[in-house]
Amino acid sequence: MEKIIDLNKTVYELVQEHPELVEIMAELGFASITNPAMLKTAGRIMTLPKGAAMKGKDLEEIKVELTKRGYTVT
Repeated sequence: MEKIIDLNKTVYELVQEHPELVEIMAELGFASITNPAMLKTAGRIMTLPKGAAMKGKDLEEIKVELTKRGYTVT
């Protein structure tokens, strides 16, 4: 099965589809994703592009890293 990351989905939705994303996102500088309360609250409204902008992370670098790990980013 192809692992697809839809940037229009919330972080919560993406983690429900791909639970391993919690660890990957934490490695990429999104440490708060490991907190279940944060994931269930902010994660329900936050998308990866919004989170990257908020944390000052380059979205293109995140896309490249996810692609390296076998995901297709749409």
